[in-house]
Amino acid sequence: MDDLRVAWLVPEVGLGAYWQPVLREFTKVFKNTVFYTGGVWPGFDPKMPGSSVIQLVGKTSFVETTKIDTGYDRGFMLVSPSIIGYLLEFRPQVVFPQAFSLWTVIVALLKPLMRWKIAIIYDGSSPNADFRDSSFRTLVRRILVRFADAFVSNSNAGKKYLMEGLNVPEDKIFTRTYLVSDAGALIKPLEENKPPNWDLKRPIFLYVGRLTSRKGIKILLEAGAILKSQGYVDYSLLIVGKGDQREELEAFIKERHFEDQVMWGGWVEYGNLGSYFQQADVFVFPTFEDVWGMVVPEAMVFGKPILCSNGAASCELVAEGENGYIFDPYDPSALAEAMRRFLDNPDLIKCMGERSRQLIAKTTPETAAQAYVEVTLFLMGKG
Repeated sequence: MDDLRVAWLVPEVGLGAYWQPVLREFTKVFKNTVFYTGGVWPGFDPKMPGSSVIQLVGKTSFVETTKIDTGYDRGFMLVSPSIIGYLLEFRPQVVFPQAFSLWTVIVALLKPLMRWKIAIIYDGSSPNADFRDSSFRTLVRRILVRFADAFVSNSNAGKKYLMEGLNVPEDKIFTRTYLVSDAGALIKPLEENKPPNWDLKRPIFLYVGRLTSRKGIKILLEAGAILKSQGYVDYSLLIVGKGDQREELEAFIKERHFEDQVMWGGWVEYGNLGSYFQQADVFVFPTFEDVWGMVVPEAMVFGKPILCSNGAASCELVAEGENGYIFDPYDPSALAEAMRRFLDNPDLIKCMGERSRQLIAKTTPETAAQAYVEVTLFLMGKG
C-alpha cells in the first residue's frame, strides 16, 4: 500500500486552509498522494506539513449565470484541461474528485482507459448546490455517479441528496465529517494576536464571515432590533468580516437605533481569528445557505454555544438544547428568542460552551484523514 498512488481533484480551495491538516495526516498512510487544485488560500505555505502534496493546475474561475440574493449564485466552474496531462503522468489508482465539476467529468471519461477507482466528494446539500430544479444537471449527475465506486459526504444532508436526488445506493456512501477545524492552528497564535480591548457589554454574540446577503447578517440585526424593542440592551454584537453589504447593514442599524450594541471587527486574518472566538460568549451563524460552514466547528473548538440557522449543513453539529439552538434564517423572531435565552439565563453560556468543546473533540484532522483512509482501503478491496 506504500506505493498506492492517490489523486485528489478539488478545483478551488481559496477558503480551504482546513485541507492542509487533513492531508498532513492522510499522507502518513498514503505517501504517494497529490492534491490537484486551481487555487489555494491566502497565506498558503507549501512548507507546512501536508501542503507539499498540493499542486496548482492552471487557473479556476466561476462563471455566474444567475445572481441569488439569499443563496449561492448559480453558474459553473471553469477548470484547466491540463489536468489530463498531470493525471496521465501520475497514473493514480484512486481518484477523489470533488462534486460534479468538469474535472469529475474528465475523470469519469478516462476511467475505462486508466482503470482507476473513483470516490466522489460531496461536501453537503443546499438548494443552489444540488440543482434539483434543473433536469439537465440532474441527468448529467446521475450519469456521472454510475462511474463512481464510492462517495464521501461531509454531512447527512449530502448523503440524503445523493440517495434521493441521484439514486446512489446507500452502501456506496461514506458519511464522515471531514471539513474540520485544526484546533492547534487556531489556538497556537493566541498569545501573539490579541484583539483590541473594546470593553464590550456582555454577553458578546459573535459573527465571523463575509458581509453578503447570503450570510443572513441582516437577519441577525433584525433580531437585535427586536431585542431592543423588548428592552434588551446589555449585550454586544461583534461582526467580523468584510463585504459589499456593510453600508446597507450600517444604515439598518442607524434606522433602528441600536448602534450601541454593534461593533464592527472588519477583516481579520485566519491566524488571528482565534482571539476573537476566545473573546466572544456565543457564536451566531445566520446564513441562508451554506453546504457546511467551517466557522461553526471553529467556534466549538473555543467552547462557544452555537446559534446556527438550518440553512447551514453544519447545524448537524448542534445538539439542540445541549450546545446551542437551530433556527429558521427567514424568521428573525426565532433568532431573537434564542439570543434571549442566553440573556435571561447567562449560566447557559458556560455549560453549553463546554458541551460544544466535548462534541467537536470527536472530529479532528486525524479523524477526517482516517475517513479517507477507510474509503481508500475500501476501493482497493482492503476494507
